[in-house]
Amino acid sequence: MSGWRPRPLVVETDDARGGRWTSLRTPEREWLWRNPAVPAAARAAVRPGDAFVDAGGVEECFPTLRGAPDHGDVWSRAWTPDGPGRASVRTGALSLRRTLAVEDGAVVATYDVSGPPGARVLHAVHALLDLSPAARLLVPGAPPVTVLDQPAPGGSVRTTWPDGAGVPLDVLGPDDGTARCAVVATDRVDVLDGADRLSLRWQVLRGTGPVSLVLWRNLRGWPEWAPYRSAGVEPLLGAAADLATAGAGETGVLDADGGLTWRITIAAYRDA
Repeated sequence: MSGWRPRPLVVETDDARGGRWTSLRTPEREWLWRNPAVPAAARAAVRPGDAFVDAGGVEECFPTLRGAPDHGDVWSRAWTPDGPGRASVRTGALSLRRTLAVEDGAVVATYDVSGPPGARVLHAVHALLDLSPAARLLVPGAPPVTVLDQPAPGGSVRTTWPDGAGVPLDVLGPDDGTARCAVVATDRVDVLDGADRLSLRWQVLRGTGPVSLVLWRNLRGWPEWAPYRSAGVEPLLGAAADLATAGAGETGVLDADGGLTWRITIAAYRDA
């Protein structure tokens, strides 16, 4: 990327509260959004089984994103530290371990899933980013897109990037009263916001299954009773949002030894 200077990233997490990423920053900016309407005490009080609290940051949504429980079962559980940059959590017969490392200034998040051979899982790294109305999202080509809850709740629209069932997914812009959740068939995205760029790449290293990108583009279109603005850029292990309704080939699948590994690399740049 000619003209873009790499910038070092720092990541901080809260293992006691769902393994939540609380900071992802360069010397110039904080990339993670925090919901000003959610007091820190409200997120800290969450217990397993509670309704999702949209505090911001990055929540780990496993073994599903939508469905039951909403946003998965591990975002509300305490994780167990397991050495520098490592923490793990269990839900039922499944175990999820995360290893965070900084390599050449980039954050590398490696996820190891263990459980019954052949088990199906979804895992969304639910990153809510602090972006200006001028931000743009770059995805190569024109991959397939599934827009959820369109044209009505429970429905879906199949289209191609960057269409989001009548709204553009590649730009944010000012508040327009819309909200879209979409699954994009890609393994990469670049977020451009002013002089800053955040590049995300992800892949499966062990086990099988597709990877995708979940986009949450909420420009004060949700919820109806108190809409606000938020933007989610969420690498996904899988190609669906709800494990209960995911079709064949739409989830991660543990291998014959009961394992699956996938990895996300996040790098930051600044326009020279």
